[in-house]
Amino acid sequence: MRVLMLSWEYPPVVVGGLGRHVHALAKNLSEAGHEVVVLCRQQAGTDVTTHPTTDDVLEGVRVIRVAEDPPHLVFERDLVAWTLAMGHAMTRAGLALFKEWRPDVIHAHDWLVTHPAVALAEETGKPLVATIHATEAGRHSGWLSQPLNQQVHSVEWWLANRADALVTCSSAMRTEVAHLFDLDPADITVIHNGIEPRSWRVPAATVQATHKQYNPGGGPILLFFGRLEWEKGVQDLIAALPRIRRSHPGTRLVVAGKGRHETELVQDARKARVLRSVDFVGHLTDRQLVEALAAADVVVLPSRYEPFGIVALEAAAAGAPLVASTAGGLGEVVVHGETGLSFAPGDVEGLAASVRTVLDDPAAARRRTRAAKARLTSDFDWRRIAAATVEVYETARVANHGPLGRPKIATGNAFI
Repeated sequence: MRVLMLSWEYPPVVVGGLGRHVHALAKNLSEAGHEVVVLCRQQAGTDVTTHPTTDDVLEGVRVIRVAEDPPHLVFERDLVAWTLAMGHAMTRAGLALFKEWRPDVIHAHDWLVTHPAVALAEETGKPLVATIHATEAGRHSGWLSQPLNQQVHSVEWWLANRADALVTCSSAMRTEVAHLFDLDPADITVIHNGIEPRSWRVPAATVQATHKQYNPGGGPILLFFGRLEWEKGVQDLIAALPRIRRSHPGTRLVVAGKGRHETELVQDARKARVLRSVDFVGHLTDRQLVEALAAADVVVLPSRYEPFGIVALEAAAAGAPLVASTAGGLGEVVVHGETGLSFAPGDVEGLAASVRTVLDDPAAARRRTRAAKARLTSDFDWRRIAAATVEVYETARVANHGPLGRPKIATGNAFI
């Protein structure tokens, strides 16, 4: 099949898990013999003079990376206007592409590419498949109290209701999307994210050196890696650290990643009197992350909201003991007592108790990590995920959606 994908991030422009998802899916579809074109963008803050539009074949995938237009728009300050401008550039690039190549199906990834995806689907008359990777209401615990929240939610609603086929990355997300956007869950296909094969082995000497780097005193190392946003729950992990250190003196926390919540997290650590026991190490390269995972005594994923949780798969691939909340897709990825230990989102005492359990019984922790690693090849293999996605493409049919008016916005919590 000829597949046109639209994504606002694609390596090396990566903001979160979406970019890695689209990259892996596109590459595996290409390896399976499908013709894939990805419409994406250049890095924010550039323009056509510094980063012109490029058209390259990378790992078998044709990647058209669209330059930003002249207007002074900043993602962090002008989100909706910036998104519309990106969509306008993508639409023009798509129309130019259609002069010499036309797709059988168009696949939109998340709300930021809704406008060009709808326009290009209507231009071609081909099915529009959409993957909803997260929701605005979910990221804000059900509250859509600000104009920006409502604007994003309404675009998500439009994409979900305009799509001819809809995909979510977990059963929890299917339930969430159906509820928020007035859809039948039976019409939504669940296809889990996956993990690509790579080298996760780290020499023993490197593990020892990395452990010493992050905890010279030789005590346990807790590791969080991901975006530093409120919904990732790092504030709960910091709140639990004093309790963990009382039973396991010398424990240190390594926080790897960047995000808008970093300043608040530093303040949280200071208030909890554990700032000297927390290392905010910023973004780690792939190799540095593998080494940190190998050296960690426990990887903790304390998300308040998590549509899937690719980081849990990466921890499993590296053989790191895992403690995770049951938020969203994490509750499907981590099987409590079998592939890791779980706790309720926001339950600081439950988080601390789970970490202590891992530290107190390393042998049991190793058994769970082996089980988690074994599950990767059966449930989270990208070749299977690509094949399941092709089934969605093949069965998608252009529907008569009729006129779509503006959705109602919940005045209270959207999940109640």
